[in-house]
Amino acid sequence: MNVTSPPSDGSVTPLRLTAPLAITAGLVVVAALWFAVGLVYRTPALLGWSTLLVSVPVAATSSWRAGGPQRTFWRYVSVGLVLVGCGAMSNARDNLVGVDRNQHVSGVTSAIYLSGLLVMMIGLLRIPGIRRTGGAWTRFGLDIATVIVTTITFAWHLVYPRWESWFAGSAGDTWSALTVVGGGFICVFAFIKVAFTGTGPIDRRALHLLALTGAVGAGGGSLAPLLASRPHLNTSHLILPATCLVLCLAADRQVRALGVPPPPDRLPGRRLSVMPYAAVVATGALLLVSTIQDSADVVVVAVGAITVTVLVAARQIIALRDNAALLQELDARLHDNARLVKQLDSRLRDLHSYQRKLAHQAGHDALTGLANRTVFAEATTTALGGGSVALSVAVIDLDNFKGINDQLGHAVGDALLQAVAAVLTAHVPAGSTVARLGGDEYALLLHGTDQAAHESALNTLTAELRRPLQAAGHDLVVEASIGLAGARPGDTAAELLRRADVSMYEAKNQGKGRFSVYTSAMDQRGAEQARVAADLRTALDTGQLHLVYQPIVDITDGSLYGVEALVRWNHPERGPISPAEFIPAAERTGLIVPLGAWILAEACTQAARWQFELGPDAPAIVSVNVSARQLREAGFAADVAAVLHRTGLPAHRLTIEVTETAVFDGGTAVETLHALKALGVAVALDDFGTGHSSLGLLRTCPVDLLKVDKSFVDTVTHGGEHAVIAAALIDISNGLHLRAVAEGVETPEQAAELRRLGYRYAQGYHYARPLLPADLERHALRRPAHA
Repeated sequence: MNVTSPPSDGSVTPLRLTAPLAITAGLVVVAALWFAVGLVYRTPALLGWSTLLVSVPVAATSSWRAGGPQRTFWRYVSVGLVLVGCGAMSNARDNLVGVDRNQHVSGVTSAIYLSGLLVMMIGLLRIPGIRRTGGAWTRFGLDIATVIVTTITFAWHLVYPRWESWFAGSAGDTWSALTVVGGGFICVFAFIKVAFTGTGPIDRRALHLLALTGAVGAGGGSLAPLLASRPHLNTSHLILPATCLVLCLAADRQVRALGVPPPPDRLPGRRLSVMPYAAVVATGALLLVSTIQDSADVVVVAVGAITVTVLVAARQIIALRDNAALLQELDARLHDNARLVKQLDSRLRDLHSYQRKLAHQAGHDALTGLANRTVFAEATTTALGGGSVALSVAVIDLDNFKGINDQLGHAVGDALLQAVAAVLTAHVPAGSTVARLGGDEYALLLHGTDQAAHESALNTLTAELRRPLQAAGHDLVVEASIGLAGARPGDTAAELLRRADVSMYEAKNQGKGRFSVYTSAMDQRGAEQARVAADLRTALDTGQLHLVYQPIVDITDGSLYGVEALVRWNHPERGPISPAEFIPAAERTGLIVPLGAWILAEACTQAARWQFELGPDAPAIVSVNVSARQLREAGFAADVAAVLHRTGLPAHRLTIEVTETAVFDGGTAVETLHALKALGVAVALDDFGTGHSSLGLLRTCPVDLLKVDKSFVDTVTHGGEHAVIAAALIDISNGLHLRAVAEGVETPEQAAELRRLGYRYAQGYHYARPLLPADLERHALRRPAHA
């Protein structure tokens, strides 16, 4: 049997004439014609039973193949139908045993019939249905009992006069009646199943057709007494083919409904609820008619009418009780709903408040309460959108904030950010917008055409920020680098903020703690730095860079002590480019990290080669400058260890030079120096004495060598306070057991004064300029003429 796909709209496909339907319908027509002829003429009884040999197997096969996912129920139906067919064969045997017992149904035949009906009923029981409450089961049970009693009462009144002769004569017996009752019971049970528990996965129309099958069988069996005068006919000749046809229709309906979602099962409808009251009226009317006609079964009808009345009254009492309980539950739910409405109203108010809070948080910084970057951009765009350029933007970045955050903790850092926000809000011109862009960076939107007024406001802010600020119990002094940019026609918020950011970095490059006003030259320098950075990246990849080494000498005898590695760049088109030009570009773009890694690896490789080739004449140390950015890179100490291992240079021959500003913030930079110290690498503090925290750094940093800045060496021969500072620095070095190297020695007089003050090591043009490796080797193998 072919299963067609259901239509896309979810409806069942239309009925079509299939082979089983055609065969069973044809057999019904043949049986009906044969039965009609038999009512007029005496026909051979055997031929009347012959149609069952085809119709029963066809219907059983259709039912067996109809199930799909619901095959269990339909196979129960097939088995039941086969048993009914076997009962029909036994009935034919009873029919053909003797002419005088044509309508006789033996006990065996009735048992087979009833077993088939029982199998179908078991199949019905196995159909899953929807759950009902106990009260619903009770009410519906009373409704069904009312229907059954009413049906029995009417059936008794109508059939009793005719069946009296049937039970008493040779035409039938009790087994025939049981068979008819069984078929009727199947009809009633199917009605109960469909109406109350639902059909589950079985198509509802298909189950209705199955109920019709039982009705056809039971109705036809009840007509058996009418054929007592025609021994050659039997109701099964017509009823069983008709039953098989209806069963094929049910199976075909189930096949066409496969894949179509079933309608939801429903509780008994209004018609079923009205039925008990109609039953009372009907049985009462029947009792009245029976009394008037003085029927013999008036007592049975009266009992039926009274029973129906009692059942309906019981149902009404239960319904009233359930209604009262329902009203109480409804009242409780109304109170609950009122409470829920109040709760909902409170929740809605809370939700509105939360939405307002979220809206504020979406546009403001959670820590300081200032406007965030998004709101600041929108305010700038709005101000520019009016066509006015009477406004400026300032970007403020705190100097050395990371050191405070790392040394004192994030709680103190957060408190400092809040204190700075309060200072900015209190000292900006009226109508200005103050925002925190992120981290320790703020922005101001200043209105008005007077650039001088804006600069005056920034001067005030710079001075206020130098005052000690209270932050979580600490008095902290911070400075800020500020960049100011005025609006131009056609500006966007992003462009205006970019220019202010450029001028802020210019302020940092000028020494921090100040403000700078944007000029177009800054962009030119920025563009030049970007071009230099791009060329520098190419230089790293193409071998345009090389190292030179400035000797560090022992000024007591002029012998070579060590070297400082310095990077040089020969551009293929522009020629030599000064480190003062490309190192800042590398710092700003982050190229200082790969550049520094290359310098370190190249210097260590060269130092290891000298150690192998020159032996005791090789420089004792090679000094490599490391930027603050490199020190903050995760794993820098491990990278140094890897280079030493790869080149074979002993760790004590490598000195890492850092500036005071690189380690002033503390935190990661100082931790990295301690890790390098643990490797055996020496640490030198470059340009010592020029920073305001130099002496404090000697307590926090693991320093081995101080490089005294050239500014002190230049004036060492002038006497007075200049010589005092130089002498104090060597005394500090000796007291802390540190080596001191005087930088920038250019004259014999400077060398002599430094030697008199107690300095042992120095470097500068007086001794040698930075040399290529081959030149340095020759320098190492000869004793300098000057000392």
